[in-house]
Amino acid sequence: MVSQANIHPVFEQLLSRKERAAFLKQKSKVIWMTGLSGSGKSTIAGLLERKLFENGYFAQVLDGDNIRSGINNNLGFSMEDRMENIRRIAEVAKLYLNSGIITICAFVSPTIEIRNFAKHIIGPADFLEVFVNAPLEVCEERDVKGLYKKARNGEIKDFTGIDSPFENPIAPDLTLHTSQTSAPESAEIAFRYLQPLLTA
Repeated sequence: MVSQANIHPVFEQLLSRKERAAFLKQKSKVIWMTGLSGSGKSTIAGLLERKLFENGYFAQVLDGDNIRSGINNNLGFSMEDRMENIRRIAEVAKLYLNSGIITICAFVSPTIEIRNFAKHIIGPADFLEVFVNAPLEVCEERDVKGLYKKARNGEIKDFTGIDSPFENPIAPDLTLHTSQTSAPESAEIAFRYLQPLLTA
C-alpha cells in the first residue's frame, strides 16, 4: 500500500469550485436517490437529468448498474462490499461536485449508516437525500429486472428487501411516493423542489 506521506494533493493549484460554478451558472449539489430496487430511482434520475438539461443546468447521473459494470465491477453485495461501493461512488460524486456539476446518484444504499457515510464524504451542506419510496410489494410486482424472482428462488443472495435489510431514511430532504405518482410526475416534483437550490 502506498504511504499517505508520499501523496501530495494539488487541489489548491486547480480552478476553484466557485470559478467552475460561476462558469456553469449553477450551484453544484449531490442529489442522492435511495430506495428499493424497482422503486423508480434510475428512471426518475434520467428524467430529472433531462429536465435539468432542458432548463439550462449541467447534470450527471451516476447509476448503480452502470457503476457496478465499470469502476466497481470487482465488488459483490456483502455489507463490506456495499460500503466500499458507496465509498467509491461518493468520492466520484465529490469530484463532480467540486467541478461545479449537479450529480444525481441513484443507488439502493440500503442502510442509514451507508448513506451517512456517503454524506460525510460529500459534505452535509451539499448532500440532498431523496427517498424514492415504493412499498416492497409494489417493487416486487414490477420486478422490472427479474431480480426479486431470482432472490425468492435463492439465485441471488443478500438481495435488499428479501434477505438483506433496507432502512428507510429518517428525515430525507424529499420523498417521492412512486406507487402514487408516475416517473415523469416524480421527476417534475423533484425538479421543482431542487431548482431554487441549484440556481446560482
